[in-house]
Amino acid sequence: MDTYDDDSRPRKPVSDQKSGPEIPDTAHLISRDSWFQVGFVLTTGINSSYVLGYSGTIMVPLGWIAGVVGLIVATVVSLYANSLIAKLHEFGGKRHIRYRDLAGFIYGSKAYSLTWALQYVNLFMINTGYIILAGQALKAVYVLFKDDNTMKLPYFIAISGVVCAMFAIGIPHLSALRIWLGFSTFFSLVYIVIAIVLSVQDGIKAPARDYSIPGTPTSKIFTTIGAAANLVFAFNTGMLPEIQATVRQPAIKNMMKALYFQFTVGVLPMYIVTFVGYWAYGSSTSTYLLNSVNGPVWVKVLANISSFLQTVIALHIFASPMYEYLDTRYGIKGSPLAIRNLSFRITVRGGYLAINTFVAALLPFLGDFMSLTGAVSTFPLTFILANHMYMVAKDNKLTAVQKSWHWLNVCFFGCMSLAASVAALRLIAVDSKTYHLFADL
Repeated sequence: MDTYDDDSRPRKPVSDQKSGPEIPDTAHLISRDSWFQVGFVLTTGINSSYVLGYSGTIMVPLGWIAGVVGLIVATVVSLYANSLIAKLHEFGGKRHIRYRDLAGFIYGSKAYSLTWALQYVNLFMINTGYIILAGQALKAVYVLFKDDNTMKLPYFIAISGVVCAMFAIGIPHLSALRIWLGFSTFFSLVYIVIAIVLSVQDGIKAPARDYSIPGTPTSKIFTTIGAAANLVFAFNTGMLPEIQATVRQPAIKNMMKALYFQFTVGVLPMYIVTFVGYWAYGSSTSTYLLNSVNGPVWVKVLANISSFLQTVIALHIFASPMYEYLDTRYGIKGSPLAIRNLSFRITVRGGYLAINTFVAALLPFLGDFMSLTGAVSTFPLTFILANHMYMVAKDNKLTAVQKSWHWLNVCFFGCMSLAASVAALRLIAVDSKTYHLFADL
């Protein structure tokens, strides 16, 4: 069966078959990073500034029982689904360093194109959400000193887009993050610890909170479905093969170590800040937790600046598949400081992030982005496609019970994807009536 590279032509192997699985052509480095570094890449995604919204976007619509159980179940199910994809990384004697490569190898060129489209939508919307988050963090700092409504959210989103573009131009590929992953972890701990401490202080002083699920019976149904989409969005990257491409051999064994790290140590900060935030403020919890907390101005400034800086780094991770595609297609190899390479990154990456920034400023509804992203792309990529690809690839080795299990997953998550898409579109329609374009939220 033929496989497909970025321009749908047969891929060029760059390694000898005798030295290991065949590797497709790419302008970026592969097989360079330890499992520990890859684990931090995954953990950076889980504990990005998005965690500051989970108290409001997951716990408020679901409540204590469904929220806690849902997060735990989503953790287990996500680990399982990601492990299926990781185990197919070297299927058929080839290394599948892109999600679309794996789908194309198993199903053919049409699946390659469909998977690439789903992944592009997934990553584009995640990146857009990151720029919204960064803009919200900057605005929160501004409001702490001068709440005069002169500087509006779209202005801060534009500033965030420029900073993200500068970072993208300076970091040529995913493996080059290295020390920046350490900074990312530090920034994550700063805003998570501050959010937890201030929330605990507020919760101790506050009267009894209302934990009832807000809304009418009809709206509760849609918000519950949307929250389910947020649950899977919280744990999944939609680009596992691209991250696995950077890990050293043995790629599957090391990637499994990174996944275990992500879904054990990595999820603990997210759990704590999500539950503590909801405990402290109940159903009135903001979709950006730092807007709910009370405390010294300098502490809140530190938390918001850390959130902003971590978001810049995290966005680079989720934009890297697009960067790899463009760099490979146009032969951007060699020294990152070469004039041609540098000018290409300035023009192309800057243009890509300019589009992200414009969409972020146009429709700055963060909760809506999380719900729609989980519905239209995270569900299909991480759960539906993962289970079906594994079933097709391992067809002769699976028992009837195992095949039935995978089919059950495909059907269940297919229905969830459809329902969550309807709920997310309804949420966007409702918010569009409440907020105008380029809204100052």
